[in-house]
Amino acid sequence: MTLDRRTLLRASLGGAAAALGMPAAASARRRTTVFVAGDSTAATYAIADIPRAGWGQALPAFLRHDVAVVNGALSGASSKSFVDLGRLDLILDAIRPGDTLLVSFGHNDEKVEDPARGTDPWTTFQDYLRLYLDGARAAHAHPVLVTPVERRRFRADGTPYLSHGEYPDAMRALAEQTRTPLIDLTALSFDLWSKLGPEATKDYFLWLDAGLSPNYPDGVADNTHFQAHGAIEVARLVVTQGCTIPGRDQRALHNPSIPDDVLVWPTTRPAES
Repeated sequence: MTLDRRTLLRASLGGAAAALGMPAAASARRRTTVFVAGDSTAATYAIADIPRAGWGQALPAFLRHDVAVVNGALSGASSKSFVDLGRLDLILDAIRPGDTLLVSFGHNDEKVEDPARGTDPWTTFQDYLRLYLDGARAAHAHPVLVTPVERRRFRADGTPYLSHGEYPDAMRALAEQTRTPLIDLTALSFDLWSKLGPEATKDYFLWLDAGLSPNYPDGVADNTHFQAHGAIEVARLVVTQGCTIPGRDQRALHNPSIPDDVLVWPTTRPAES
């Protein structure tokens, strides 16, 4: 039976719930699956968060119907805290041969003042990332490293600047050392924000005027997280460069006008339920 994209998205959210120890339809688990381990920039958000969305939530828009997405990305997570909270174990318990694991951290690893999350880019950050790579490979699945998506950062003169320090370089070096496919989302997103400029990027990030959204009645100016359009376009970057991601939908990737309502927001954030 062929599933439409909205049904796929719902099934994917069900798969995410299963990865977190919640029940889900067994049929969804039979498909080749793309798992996401990451932070709030990739996470799946709930109805109460609309229009906030993460790029992992938008991945199914660019994949064929025979590929499921299990988005385990957790708000506030670093490569270290995701492991320490047992979230990686949940993914490795569910992952199967031939599946893909996208691993994207950095935003919260930078919080070195927080011992529960902070890592050093050239030592502990790489050490924790190796746990994801080794775990996926032990399950005969395919890990892919994804450098952290760049924030919306512009100087007063309108020129953009990078904000992730040495973490992207450390991930690039680890990818080369371990012969792991790399999606350089830092570079891809920085290039996109640079082309768009300070004003146009507000339509991608969670920038809303007061009164525009009932979920943000006082407005919001968030330079890290995305609204639906931004999540979709960042997911497009991920899938476009992710040549090893299964089931890439070339028609969707070449469609410049994927509507926001392709996304589905569950009643609760699945990774936090």
